Amino acid sequence: MAKTGNLSKFHSMLQEQVRHEFTASQQYVALAVWFDGQDLPQLAKHFYRQSLEERNHAMMIVQYLLDNDVAPTIPGSDNVQNSFSEPVDLISLALQQEKNVTDEVINLAKIARDEDDYKGEQFMQWFLKEQVEEVAQMTTLLNVVRRATASGNLFDVENYLARESVGDTGSDPLAPRTAGGKV
Repeated sequence: MAKTGNLSKFHSMLQEQVRHEFTASQQYVALAVWFDGQDLPQLAKHFYRQSLEERNHAMMIVQYLLDNDVAPTIPGSDNVQNSFSEPVDLISLALQQEKNVTDEVINLAKIARDEDDYKGEQFMQWFLKEQVEEVAQMTTLLNVVRRATASGNLFDVENYLARESVGDTGSDPLAPRTAGGKV
């Protein structure tokens, strides 16, 4: 039976991170739907895929908690933004979201280290690597969208995403297991 009381600070913060990951997933759905409504299918596809990735991150944390005899609590998500006026605003929001998650992951790694939780610290290493990639990809996408917006042709972004397969790096054999399986 998984324990529910007297959680370490690291395990409590992991529980909170599940909520952050689900919120990020929902925010990406909102971005994807907006792009879908603007007839920009590659941008929509990119953010639908990002949504699933964030959901999987939450479920990796859930699996880690289960594997460490900690009863996970599945939270709702925070509110997400649905109203946008310019494509650059959506990508800027996504980049800021990835930077915030990076700060959260760094904090989790520090807490695990401070608590001498070597398993927790090792678990966070994959997420640190993942966040470097996420921020870099979103920064590049923001630059591409800014250039395309300046030239007045967002279809350049669509072509870029179709050509470059941004964010579609395939399966990572070092990724933590995902509760219920990766979607």
